[in-house]
Amino acid sequence: MEDWGEWEAVMVHQDEFTLATHRHGEMHDITGNVAEIVANSGITTGMANMFHVGSTGSVGVIEFEPGLQRDLPELFDRLIPPSRDYGHEQAWHDGNSHSHLQATLQSPSFTAPVAAGRLILGTWQQLFFLENDVKPRTRRIVVTVYGD
Repeated sequence: MEDWGEWEAVMVHQDEFTLATHRHGEMHDITGNVAEIVANSGITTGMANMFHVGSTGSVGVIEFEPGLQRDLPELFDRLIPPSRDYGHEQAWHDGNSHSHLQATLQSPSFTAPVAAGRLILGTWQQLFFLENDVKPRTRRIVVTVYGD
């Protein structure tokens, strides 16, 4: 039988915040929101996961500057353009088929490491939320920090 030694309990802290969005392609810098939750978690070493609760928005990491705030949504509109030809549109007629597909391609979650009680991000890395839907929404981002 293997000796696993002493087991340390992993701490888990969860909190959330909301964003009000107004249009398709709108980006929000959420680095400060997530960093505050990490700082309040009491966890010094571990991981922080951001999860958008919804099917037409996404989170990730980018250099949050005006050019990329324009380029990223435009890229997804070229890859998955608004169209009435998608199966979802034929079923629901709500004009946001491309919103679901764009969000799925990007991801509803992102995980970053935590050290010394802070997020580990590069100088030009900020966490973002991207609105893919075609109408204003109130978005909910759940942040789970785990470690010791």
